[in-house]
Amino acid sequence: MGQLIVSKFGGTSMGDAECMLRSAEVSFRQGSSLIAVSATSGTTNDLIALGKTAEAQVWPEAEKILTKIESRHRKIAEDLQISGESQKKLEVLFEEMNSLAKGVYLLRDCSTKAMDTLMSLGERMSSVLFAEAMGRVLTKHGSTKKVELFDVRTVLRTDDSFGKAKALTGEIATLCSQHLGFLRDGKRVVVTQGFIGMTEDGFTTTLGRGGSDYSAAILAEGVAADVLEIWTDVAGIATTDPRLCPQAKPIREISFKEASELATFGAKVLHPATLLPAIRKNIPVFVGSSFDSEAKGTWVRKDVEDHPLIRAMALRKKQVLVTLSTPEMLHAHGFLFQIFKIFNDHKVSIDAITTSEISVSVTLDDSTLLNKKLISDLSQIAEVQVEENLSLISLIGNNINHTPGLGKQIFEAISDINVRMICLGASKHNFCFLVNEDQGAEAVRRLHECFIEAGTEEMG
Repeated sequence: MGQLIVSKFGGTSMGDAECMLRSAEVSFRQGSSLIAVSATSGTTNDLIALGKTAEAQVWPEAEKILTKIESRHRKIAEDLQISGESQKKLEVLFEEMNSLAKGVYLLRDCSTKAMDTLMSLGERMSSVLFAEAMGRVLTKHGSTKKVELFDVRTVLRTDDSFGKAKALTGEIATLCSQHLGFLRDGKRVVVTQGFIGMTEDGFTTTLGRGGSDYSAAILAEGVAADVLEIWTDVAGIATTDPRLCPQAKPIREISFKEASELATFGAKVLHPATLLPAIRKNIPVFVGSSFDSEAKGTWVRKDVEDHPLIRAMALRKKQVLVTLSTPEMLHAHGFLFQIFKIFNDHKVSIDAITTSEISVSVTLDDSTLLNKKLISDLSQIAEVQVEENLSLISLIGNNINHTPGLGKQIFEAISDINVRMICLGASKHNFCFLVNEDQGAEAVRRLHECFIEAGTEEMG
């Protein structure tokens, strides 16, 4: 009995018929048992635009978006020469999309619940098409395996936090055992959807933007997979974003802890939450390119052979720094509790934090989270200062907080760039700091040259 492999393919890997057939070839060669796919490239954005346009009462424009989405999928269906049965499934989904858009238009309201159902259509349409592509590839290679199109909502149970639903992992494991327990017999290849789930009451949910990776990892955990593969348009994880630094190098192997820090602090290859289910079940994760499947890619494992001081670095733009100051903090207890409670009440997540005797500074990942009511509530306990247009730079590696001389090297490399805030000590895998947004990319390039290109990542 072979390995049980769960594979996920992103939107660019679903871009057109050629991309789908290429991805299906990758799945066949890898021996994938369960394949989760994203919506075709650009479709999720179009569906969001459709909902907003219909809500804004601009129906002629909404009709154009409907036609655009339908035409894209009809073209792929034609190129794949899909069966009459699959064509009927597509038509049903097209009709649902039209009905939802008209409902939003008539009600003048696109709630998060309605938007989730609308967005789910992207994955539901692409999976119909990819199941056909997979079938063609299996037939081409003379395989006796059958392709089964499976609605992931049958097993991916979530709460009702529409727009960014939380997976109920205990229930998912039970449902996977009931509905996907046959996977290890190796007789079927199951094609399903990423990104979407369903509440106990039968309402469709989404796991938030980038949630396809996460849902694939949840499924891998649910079916007790041996390997999780994430196929995208880049050949694995690099030492930094190649668009920022052309000298970025591929990383062949990285630990769960390092990869989690890297994903959380800005790396685009992995969704930040992806690794959590894999870590829980110690499932190795492979990240590779469906466009260059012969490339080595990156393995993410619990234990790795090399532990360099600096493995990689990430840049996260559009950061907000909120500083709270009051003399009442001095030698007082409970002040941090009050701050965190306010952020908790507003459901706003804090990333980095530093404190002094009478001040606390925190970073937020999105300025839209900083609403007037939140600032008003914070102002009740302290003077509030807000700084925007900042970038968070993170150096990811090993034993960072116990290595003499590291800070000296970092700040010598960027000696003419002002550092607004430093966060060090909470993790041995991360050193992060804020700079002005227009200097972030240059700071990353210099640090990459210092630690990665010069080979000093082995220092200490």
